[in-house]
Amino acid sequence: MLCSYKLWVQASYPPHLKLLNQNSNIPIPKTKTQFQRKSLDGRFDDIDDDADGSGLRKFALPSHVKSITSTSNPFVKHCLKLKNSSSYRHSHASALVVGTTPIREIYRYKESSQEKTVIDCLLLLENAEIPEGLDTHSCHVVRIGSMVMKKLSGVQSAESIEAIAMMRFPTSFLNLTVDQNKSDSQSWFPSTHRILVLDGIQDPGNLGTLIRSAMAFQWDGIFLLPGCCDPFNEKALRASRGASFQLPIVSGSWNHLQTLKDTFNMKMLAGHPDIDGKLKKPFSLSQEFVHSVAHVPSCLVLGSEGRGLSEKSQLKCELVSIPMTGKFESLNVSVAGGIFLYMLQPKN
Repeated sequence: MLCSYKLWVQASYPPHLKLLNQNSNIPIPKTKTQFQRKSLDGRFDDIDDDADGSGLRKFALPSHVKSITSTSNPFVKHCLKLKNSSSYRHSHASALVVGTTPIREIYRYKESSQEKTVIDCLLLLENAEIPEGLDTHSCHVVRIGSMVMKKLSGVQSAESIEAIAMMRFPTSFLNLTVDQNKSDSQSWFPSTHRILVLDGIQDPGNLGTLIRSAMAFQWDGIFLLPGCCDPFNEKALRASRGASFQLPIVSGSWNHLQTLKDTFNMKMLAGHPDIDGKLKKPFSLSQEFVHSVAHVPSCLVLGSEGRGLSEKSQLKCELVSIPMTGKFESLNVSVAGGIFLYMLQPKN
């Protein structure tokens, strides 16, 4: 049976939601979408994407489909849109995770934390083995040809990638500009002793690396200020090795961050190079400084490599610099962030 899909969107938003969406890099999900499935006799069957009342768009592959070999298959096109379009990803609340290792890491973490991992579809290269430890009874396994794998993975040698998973966004991800009913800051993170705040990090490689480092050093979560790239971007997911699905991530404004700070009485720190002429003299990231904040709930703000910290971050935070004996005045943000995350990591 051949299947094809036709999609159209009927959506309307209150004026205040439109305004919020203009200021957010993470788009607001569409409220109503319909799909049509075409069977051999040429007729279309409507699929209501909001059957569960979630308001999120769905794109279901028929359960009888076990193999896809054509790159022009509608489901392959759907997967490519998930990979390449942030708005499409967020409207479907799904992303592609490429590679056996990150898929296994996400699955093992969710299993150990007793949180359900939702893999809607596992795409396996022909003749490839199912990744060890995965419970395939709860997901749809589809075998794909090497050309399809190459197109979806973006890797020229398809043999180096044997698995791609279509995963739903974790429940630990929260976009406060969309989920306005989540105004209680006490529900944003399970713990708030150490929160990494990213201020306008647009490079997905840097953002993914920082999320992975935060996970490695047991920070409690990530807060994304406006201007950051999508944490479920293909390159960000690759750099994070799946940590975007494991660490709580909240996207919001400075007003939201201020609410978090006030609720938990958090200290606001920001990484900044020690450059002469600045209004505020940065503290040095010394052992003495680290000891002084060891038991204090803290946010660490890191700015983009190109523009650095925003003016608001500089004004609202205590600046901290990494002491360097060399002649370079600054480091790549992911390198500097790794040092900060290690030095300020929670002490058991």
